[in-house]
Amino acid sequence: MTNIFIETYGCSQNFADSEQMAGLLQTAQFPVVEKIEDAFIVIINTCTVKGPTESAFFKRLEEIKAMDPPKLVIIAGCIPQTDPEKLKSYSLLGTKQIHKVVEIVEEALSENKIKLLECQENPPLHLPRLRKNSLIGIIPIARGCLGHCTYCKTKAARGDLVSYPILDIKKEVEIALRDGAKEIWLTSQDCGCYGFDLNTNLPNLLKELITLPPSFKIRIGMMNPNHLMKIKEELLPLYREQKIYQFLHLPVQSGNNEILKKMGREYTREQFLELVTFFRKELSSLTLATDVIVGFPAETEEQFWETQTLLREINPDAVNISRFWPRGKTPAGKLVQLAGEKVKHRSRVITEMCHNIFKLQNERWRNWEGYIMLDEKGREPGQWFGRNFAYKPVMVIGNYKMGQVLPVKITKFSEFYIKGEVQH
Repeated sequence: MTNIFIETYGCSQNFADSEQMAGLLQTAQFPVVEKIEDAFIVIINTCTVKGPTESAFFKRLEEIKAMDPPKLVIIAGCIPQTDPEKLKSYSLLGTKQIHKVVEIVEEALSENKIKLLECQENPPLHLPRLRKNSLIGIIPIARGCLGHCTYCKTKAARGDLVSYPILDIKKEVEIALRDGAKEIWLTSQDCGCYGFDLNTNLPNLLKELITLPPSFKIRIGMMNPNHLMKIKEELLPLYREQKIYQFLHLPVQSGNNEILKKMGREYTREQFLELVTFFRKELSSLTLATDVIVGFPAETEEQFWETQTLLREINPDAVNISRFWPRGKTPAGKLVQLAGEKVKHRSRVITEMCHNIFKLQNERWRNWEGYIMLDEKGREPGQWFGRNFAYKPVMVIGNYKMGQVLPVKITKFSEFYIKGEVQH
């Protein structure tokens, strides 16, 4: 048998792509295995959003090439889409060609290296899926975006916004629920601009999805501030619906307006703060996640300080901290870079500050009582993680199973987790 192993990097969109590729392969009688050692073919689904992630991929590629017995490698995702010249000796599968994964595998087995990188149309939404977590249905609602960030290569990989129709997405959610999913993750490069190309929007999609009958929760993916501003009045009431997690992923990237402009971000510090205030005024328990890039070219100490003061003002629950890394084929990659040691120092400063903020945010949940749904098994024996109504991760210890809904009381917390005691 020609066993296939899929190794995935990057965002939830990439994981959704890998699940669809796995489903197609399984339908075509190609076994998809969980260990690379058991595979003859390895498909690497790549991410190009960060320089270190891309560097890690090339290092990993060398490790796989050195395996004995040797593996037949196919490279998919964002890196072959943006830099195919770096991978001339491999079969390549682009971000909008995942529905042709069986074709590229069959060609590779016949010793034909082909490159499927066309990006004129979206792959079909309705494809077989082999879910990594049976409780979570990851549904791409669009591909591409409307942004023009000067530091980003993902736009080159994913292209302009192309949204899937609401009824097609609703059908995929229905399938996921029938298959036993309890959480639905709506994913795209920017969920905030979903539907703008179809004369609709995210609130209209959510209004359809919350009519579905079973008990489940929806996690809304990242939304950029400039697009969220256009739909905030319609979206806010939907966050009060029982089926929607009170979780907001709103990337700021910098607390300084001049840097935001250089980044190509189409909003200001003040507009970002206005959005945070708007949602938190009505949703006091909202879980807020944001993203920050430190060390953007020409960022001064004063501008870096503005990012720190912004984070102290909003007190986020989670922050994805990235050191600026020049990306080839991007405008920001051509600018004069800050010294690496300075960027590293700023990253440490922000990280330490955020850990203190996280601890304070977690302390707010002390003595909270409510229900969580277990969706992840921990690394330690008897350790489980579940999410409450605000998508806050809660750790419990005991003999439980995936998908259980448990009544808990929060008893302990740190900067990294909150721990619940199950109430009997």
